[in-house]
Parts: sequence; C-alpha cells; structure tokens
Amino acid sequence: MTEDRPTAVVLGGSLAGLLTARALVAGGARVTVVERDALPDGPVPRKGLPQARHVHQLWSGGARALEELLPGAIGRLRAAGVSRVPMTTDMVALSPYGWYRRWAESAFMLPASRDLLDWVVRQLVLADGRISLERGEAAGLTGTGGAVTGVRVRAHDSAERTLTADLVVDATGRGSRAAGWLTGLGLPAVERREVDSGLVYASRLYRAPAAARAGFPVVNIEPDPRGSGTGRGGVLMPVEDGKWIVTLFGGRGDEPPACAAGFERYARDGLRHPLIGELLGGGAEPLGEVAVTRTTANRRHFFERMPVWPENFLVVGDAVCALNPVYGHGMAVAARSALAVRDVVRRRGLGSRGLARQAQRAVGRTVRAAWDLAVGADVFYPGATEKGPTLRDRVLAAYVGRLLRTAAGNGRVARRVTDVTALERGAEVLLAPSVVVAAVAGPLRPALAAPPLTREERRSAGL
Repeated sequence: MTEDRPTAVVLGGSLAGLLTARALVAGGARVTVVERDALPDGPVPRKGLPQARHVHQLWSGGARALEELLPGAIGRLRAAGVSRVPMTTDMVALSPYGWYRRWAESAFMLPASRDLLDWVVRQLVLADGRISLERGEAAGLTGTGGAVTGVRVRAHDSAERTLTADLVVDATGRGSRAAGWLTGLGLPAVERREVDSGLVYASRLYRAPAAARAGFPVVNIEPDPRGSGTGRGGVLMPVEDGKWIVTLFGGRGDEPPACAAGFERYARDGLRHPLIGELLGGGAEPLGEVAVTRTTANRRHFFERMPVWPENFLVVGDAVCALNPVYGHGMAVAARSALAVRDVVRRRGLGSRGLARQAQRAVGRTVRAAWDLAVGADVFYPGATEKGPTLRDRVLAAYVGRLLRTAAGNGRVARRVTDVTALERGAEVLLAPSVVVAAVAGPLRPALAAPPLTREERRSAGL
C-alpha cells in the first residue's frame, strides 16, 4: 500500500457507511470507518439498530447494486437460507384497490433478517485491507465553509483527536448532525422536509409451520388511509431458518399492542383482512417477545440544493433521506447511493475540485424515487405535516392511485409499478404514453374476491 493513496473517513459503520467505504476503495482510497458502537462478530443484534427487529427486504434494484459493490454478497445470503422472491409472483398483497394478482416476475426481493444482512456486508467490507475500523464518535468537522479538512473524533475515554482526510463522509443515520456542522462553518441552513405518518410498528418472530418453511409467499396487508380510513397494515415475511417475521403497524391512536395476545388479535381482527392473523393461528410458533418502534417519519435534507457546498464533504444514507420502513427502501437506497458515489469518484478522482458536490447531487438523485413513493402515501395521514398535502402531492397521489387500481387487473402496468417500487427503473417509466393510457382505461380484469393463495400454500400453513 503506497502512502500517496488518497484517504477518506467514513463516520458510521452502518450499512450505508460500510458500502460507501467499499465504494471509495474501489475509487482508489484508503478508508477509516469510525463507529461509535462495538460491531458484533456474527449475525446477531447490535446496539444502535433497534429497527433490526422489524421486517426488512432488499429490493432487486438494491440487490444488484450490492452485488456490484461486493461480488458474492448475494451468494452468501442465499447460502445462509435467504430466498429470492419473484415479484409479484410470490407475494399475496391487498392494496387499497383490492388483491393483486400474482403476475409473472418483473423484479425480485431478498427477504433477510437485518442481522444477517449486516453481518454478510461487514464480513466482505472489513476483509478489505484498505479499510480500517476504529471506535469513536464524531465531534465536528475541521476546515472552513469552502473546504473540509477532517473530523474531530472523541474516544470513549473522552479523549479527542483529529483525523485529516481527502474526503469526510457522514453516514451516521437519523441522528446526523451534518446540517448543524455546515451552518457552524458559516454555510446557509439546509432545506429540509419531514412527513410523519405517526405509524407505530410492532414485530414478532415466529417459527413457521413445518410444511410452510420453504417457498411460502410474502403476505402484505396494505393500509388505506384515504379510502377505508385505516392506517393499519401488516407484513408477514418468510426469512432464513424457516422463520417468519411479522410486522404490524397503525397510525396515531391506533397502534398495535406490545403484548403477545394483543398482537395476534390485532393481526386477526384489526387489519383490513384477517389473513396474517389466520396464518399465525395455523401453527406458527412465537419466538421471543413483541418489539415496538415509533421512529417512522420520512425526513429528507436537500443537501444537493445548497447554493454552495464545501469541498471534501459528503452525506449519505439516512443522514440524507430517512424513510418510513414500511416501504422497505432504506437498504436499497443505501446500496444504490454507494454505487453512485463510486462512479463519481472513479470518473473524477478523489480530491479533485468539485467532486464532493457532484457526488452529493448523485446521492440526491438516487433517493428521489423512494422519497416520492413514501411521501406520496404518508402525507395523507392526519397530522403528517403542518400544512397538509401540497398540490404536487395531491396530483401525484391521484395518478398513482389510478396506476395501483389498474395494476390490480393489468399485468403490464403491475410489472411497471413493481419495477419502480423495486428501484429497478426510474419513475419516468410510469409516465410513458402506453402506461398513462392504461391508467386512464383502468383494470382489464375484475377484482379478486379472496387472497390468491394456492391450495398447497393454504394446506401448508394450516388454513
């Protein structure tokens, strides 16, 4: 390793931080990852990641980016028991407009426990000798509003030292202090928007019935805050080791219970359809207690819109755009953002003038579709914003509603919607003339009267 190799410091050993570290070494850098908490040596829970107890899936747009950054990652996940779930072939989903049909595959998802996914990524990233990991917490940036030169890091004994770098990356998540650091350097306040649906999540792990431990579909009961008026919903996600993770959610004053008996009653009697509750009652064995979280607001800092941006500083992951976990986009956005950063660094070279601003704009582009999808739904929950939905929100929601209604009975439109949801394609495909015409015409087939489970799936689940 030569000493003239450019250096980078990544703040945060999160998925976004580790994948960005990998992206930077692919661009020729030596990287130090600074993480506040001890990272476990195995696929077990880690401090600072309470959301790991809830449903997680890696959409195919993110899975492809992950594999490009870390060749072999998908193979390791599959070897650990993670299924490749074709969409919408192996999903049983109730939309606000009825049950989706199980159309031919367009995209896919990898449903894994967050502990396993993080462990696979940590193994592959930290095996790279160009990446080092150290404990500590960022205390502030060094430099000026024109150029960041490094970061002050505080150890657990409160001792502080400065790490100089050609690039400092903030991947510290929802608790990021990047906006304050920038104003402290004399830069303007960062434009920010928050849309808080008020949803509360409760999750529990189950051992699936023996006959349903392989090949069982994902089950998704979506909320309908604008139609039936209920924000209640739930997801049953088959994961590795023959287990199901079940996440239930509800809006303000309508939260799922934290007790075991209330949890299953809510799944059976509180959602728009009792299917998840029926599946749990068909022989699923509870493993552990119910985990609850209330951190579900969508929050975006529009760093890419700043009139000026310092050299050598970049913000990624939830520090840029934190999303309601119900849409499952956080991990895919992190992977795609890291890939975008890699491409900019390879093209421009670390340390080149204007690189940080260009990379920040690239990150902003990768979060746009996921942000619009989440906000377009959540903004209609009561109290989600101070002023309610904007005109743009209402226009987008009306069109997306037409698309979803059409997708329930039109396979071609369903696959286009799935492509965008999976971050395989940009939202512009939904504005293609043929898709617009189909949305105006509506579904080609009538709504389904019951969940589209096969006879074998019902039998395997004890229904």
